[in-house]
Amino acid sequence: MFAIATIAILVAMVLVLARLYLGPTVYDRVIAVNSFGTHTVLLIGALGFLNGRPDFLDIALLYALINFVGTIAILKFFRYRKIGDIPHSSRKEEAGS
Repeated sequence: MFAIATIAILVAMVLVLARLYLGPTVYDRVIAVNSFGTHTVLLIGALGFLNGRPDFLDIALLYALINFVGTIAILKFFRYRKIGDIPHSSRKEEAGS
């Protein structure tokens, strides 16, 4: 059953790659990359179970955290065009709107 789940995850990853390639907007592509990372975490967990290696779950958890932080950083970059701290003028504009 886990072998079938692994194959289904791989098929879903191929479909997500198609969405990444065809996505009309930047945000569609960011969501596709985030979804691909989530599928990768699932794949690592399933492969760890199939191979009898429970330590793969630690690797999957670490990858999930990196995937989350990377997605937030990319979205912040697309919104503010810089990764560092937000300038004070931008904070005032956001508080007013």
